[in-house]
Amino acid sequence: MLRTISYAPYGGADIGEWLVTASRIVEGDFESWHKEWFRVAERAHALADEALAAGQRIGAREAYLRASNYYRTSEFFLHGSPEDPRMLSTWKLSRDTFRQTAKLMDAKVEQVSIPYEGTTLSGYFYTAADATEPRPILIIHGGYDSTGEELYFGGAAAALQRGYHCLTFEGPGQGSVIREQRIPFRHDWEKVITPVVDYAVSRPEVDPGRIALMGISFGGYLAPRAAAFEHRLAACIANDGVHTFRFREMGQKFMAGRTDYTFEEYEATVAKIMEHHSSVRWAVDNGMFTFQANSLSELAWKTEPCTMEGVADQVLCPTLVCEAEEDHFFAGQPERLSDALSCPKTYLKLTKEDGGEEHCHFGALLLFNHRVFSWLDETLKISAEPAGVLH
Repeated sequence: MLRTISYAPYGGADIGEWLVTASRIVEGDFESWHKEWFRVAERAHALADEALAAGQRIGAREAYLRASNYYRTSEFFLHGSPEDPRMLSTWKLSRDTFRQTAKLMDAKVEQVSIPYEGTTLSGYFYTAADATEPRPILIIHGGYDSTGEELYFGGAAAALQRGYHCLTFEGPGQGSVIREQRIPFRHDWEKVITPVVDYAVSRPEVDPGRIALMGISFGGYLAPRAAAFEHRLAACIANDGVHTFRFREMGQKFMAGRTDYTFEEYEATVAKIMEHHSSVRWAVDNGMFTFQANSLSELAWKTEPCTMEGVADQVLCPTLVCEAEEDHFFAGQPERLSDALSCPKTYLKLTKEDGGEEHCHFGALLLFNHRVFSWLDETLKISAEPAGVLH
């Protein structure tokens, strides 16, 4: 819920719609979640269609943007049944309404296809306003559950406001790549980022010496991992920092300190917890979907290589490691990552006092972006902020 309303400053939600939807959701009921968010998404979608038909460009743009976020939110808890047709159809509605929005923005937004291992990765290239010479670019990817359209709210809008070009994309395990191409996550994210950087430097609008990368959530592991091998990056942002993403390690707390358990015991214990704990249920369902695992033990095996052990000291570019004080997913991980890095590094911690203590600082994105872009401006030696526009 906090994640959805966090996008309000960038046009992704309206507070009244959010509150009334929240009031109708039954606690712990994933079907109720889907039904109520889909309901408000359809209402915003219809409003957008009416405005477009009447020639009301701004009204249509605003309503399509909210509809996109609400459809994304509606689809979020459907991953426990990957063959559920609503998962694909609802996600497509989120993508399609965002693409309607993109056509109505003042900023130039291009749908791009990035060559990758015999196929392509879907992305969006956002061109900064009034760019007459090559500008710095921020490349953004998400993590465990992001979509390319969500990344507009998650950083692209803020980058445009500050005069940066922005390239967002979906990699293996994410968005269209997992839903349509069925390509799962991979731990060696440099194999993904290098083709993306190749694409970025091919654009004449981009200053090849000022390319920054930000990874969000699980992307807080993926981005530093890529930076350890892709040295054309001038800066890296881990939001939030993740040193190790292993289901085996994360699941050990469920075994009450035991180390002699079998995977059968582990799976039985987690299955019981999933019956009563929505976050655990979602984390396992989504992991099995995005890593294409058929069991919890297979998911543990597939996430075993997801660590910065042995590679963190190969990151050369300045890196911003972010921490949310009360992150319920990655407590302690940002500090582990920062300690392992030997490159120039900065540690950014938002706290309960800031209102940015939750995972990825949801609830305080304006503050978070203020701090991040202040660091990025200094790191890339950008002395003045060009006039920018949001839409």
